[in-house]
Amino acid sequence: MSSLLLWLHIGFAIFTIGPVTAATMAAPRAIRNKNVPALEFIQRTTRIYSLGAIGVFVFGLALGAVLPGGVLGRWYMTASMTLFIVAAVLLVIIDRDLRTAVRALKSEDAADDAKAQNGRIAAISGLLSVIWLVILFLMVVPG
Repeated sequence: MSSLLLWLHIGFAIFTIGPVTAATMAAPRAIRNKNVPALEFIQRTTRIYSLGAIGVFVFGLALGAVLPGGVLGRWYMTASMTLFIVAAVLLVIIDRDLRTAVRALKSEDAADDAKAQNGRIAAISGLLSVIWLVILFLMVVPG
């Protein structure tokens, strides 16, 4: 059972965390180029893969529960779960900013070019990448 949960945990991590990170990192360029169709695609992609990333947390939690030795109580598991929740909140903020940027670029007002959203998305997506790397480090090194 634990090997199946491990495979699901790793599979969800590979197929959701990577694409959501790549999509959020591509958003600032689409905003700068005022490419609304690409930005709408990025926003949809971010939302879908963010929801899929919940599987990483669920299967990781289930795996920690079935492994012997009280793995869930260890400091690195607590830290990585906390960081994952922080990352999920950041993804919600990115999704909100992407929706706002799409509305701003679709509007007829030439002065509204979504610069605030562009900077915020760039900064948060960089932070998000660092969080994913710290979680990866915590899952591999201490255990």
